[in-house]
Amino acid sequence: MSIVAGVDFGTLSVRVSIVDSARGRIGSGTAEYPLHRTKDDPDRATQSHADHMEALVSATRRALAEAGVPGSAVEAIAIDTTGSSVIPVDANLQPLDDYYLWCDHRAWEEAAQITETARARGLEAIDWCGGVYSSEWGWAKLLHWLRHNPARRERMATALEHCDMAAAVLCGITDAAAVPRSICAMGHKWMWNAAWGGLPPEEFLTAVDPLLAGVRTKIAGSYATSDRIAGRLAPEWAERLGLRAGIPIPTGAFDAHWDAIGAGCRIGDVVNVVGTSTCIMAIADRPALIPGVCGVVPGSIHPQKTGVEAGLSATGDIFDAIARRAGTTVAQLSAGLGAYAAGQTGLLRMTWDNGDRTVLVNPELGGITLGWRLTHTAQDELFAAIEGTAFHTRVILERMEEHGVPVRRIVNGGGIPQKNAVLNQVYANVMGKPILVPKSDVTSLGSAIFAFLAAGVFRSVEEAQDALCPEYTVIAPEPAAVETYRSLYPLYRKLYFSFGARRSGAAEIGEILPELRRIAARARGGQSAGTTAN
Repeated sequence: MSIVAGVDFGTLSVRVSIVDSARGRIGSGTAEYPLHRTKDDPDRATQSHADHMEALVSATRRALAEAGVPGSAVEAIAIDTTGSSVIPVDANLQPLDDYYLWCDHRAWEEAAQITETARARGLEAIDWCGGVYSSEWGWAKLLHWLRHNPARRERMATALEHCDMAAAVLCGITDAAAVPRSICAMGHKWMWNAAWGGLPPEEFLTAVDPLLAGVRTKIAGSYATSDRIAGRLAPEWAERLGLRAGIPIPTGAFDAHWDAIGAGCRIGDVVNVVGTSTCIMAIADRPALIPGVCGVVPGSIHPQKTGVEAGLSATGDIFDAIARRAGTTVAQLSAGLGAYAAGQTGLLRMTWDNGDRTVLVNPELGGITLGWRLTHTAQDELFAAIEGTAFHTRVILERMEEHGVPVRRIVNGGGIPQKNAVLNQVYANVMGKPILVPKSDVTSLGSAIFAFLAAGVFRSVEEAQDALCPEYTVIAPEPAAVETYRSLYPLYRKLYFSFGARRSGAAEIGEILPELRRIAARARGGQSAGTTAN
């Protein structure tokens, strides 16, 4: 029997789980931190490093108390975070600003310039991140910061992903050049690949903007997969967390990637990590290009296999926004959703409220809802948004399958599937395949698995998964709903590429709204499309 701590930094809170190798999770603690947004700049989303670390201390102490074990019993601690969440630091690893959080989209112009320059110069790396560089990713965010902070540029020694910053701080590393870096983070968001000599070449970066001169050298360090040790817990942080100094800390990674491991992901599985956004994770034996898919990186999810990452830029955030506009909560608005039939609202929701991460990779898009009538309610919009996220997910999975990624099982991981049975059923009906939902929450379980590997408790990821991953509840598709979505999905797919592609040709869409009404009327047993209140 061995005990470790798994840490998961999410968008709004950190969760620490104390996990026993024989009994599984025996305690957990959470602590929140603020997300800074402004009405004047809806693309801005920042967080404080100090807030993160204070929350980590609180959550760890709570987890130990719930587990009822002394901190000295914990043999390793591992950390995953959101990403790309980027912070500039000085030579002593002190923050020069807050994190540009993953959902900060201020760098959309910088991302477009990186894409344009990469295409003009034939940079191979751009093809491996879907053909379009995103405003959610590291180089774009760092360039935006450099352009808007002239007074602090000279003090910047490097910029770090949150997972690397947190691990370095806990290890007591104070030299910016000595920070271990995650292949998961740097491969997916910074165009790093050992086969290309690491990061994009200096001449490419300076062609994007001369401000990037010399930055490639500053983004130095030891690049490693998550089965490698980043360092050991420093005495100062051991005391603050209530743990034992010197325990190993593996190289970190992004939350969705480790959540996929915690959900039991193997070859042939796709894991939808559904939270504020959706990250769609898969692993493959060999790397292969997938147009519009935002990352194919060897070693990023499973250290010995190729990680494939795609996703939706907003999922739970859309549900929250719908509820907020209605002056209620998602939980309250969801009451009664189980009575909805597929397509009955007559609404078709393009869930681009935070742009499109995959397949179009276009941050300039905005949400669209078609089919509004005077009687529609916020609850109708919520159900249509769930359908819309399912349709978008199907577009992505079809793209992955077209390019050689097997999709034999679909697992709905993340926090939302644990508490939203309607979403799971809609996804099963839209995909026409069973949806597997872990019987217990897997948040931070992936972190615990890599902590166990660091402690030498398990010999492989698979051995740890067999011991720790929960069984699944299987959600079977409903034949009548599957038939309805066979009619609705082609409409969604047509609009997805017609409205969303930057250079889409003319499309005949005059039949869309009448067909939505016909589908809704059939779903409602011949009644007019509107709301369940009718």
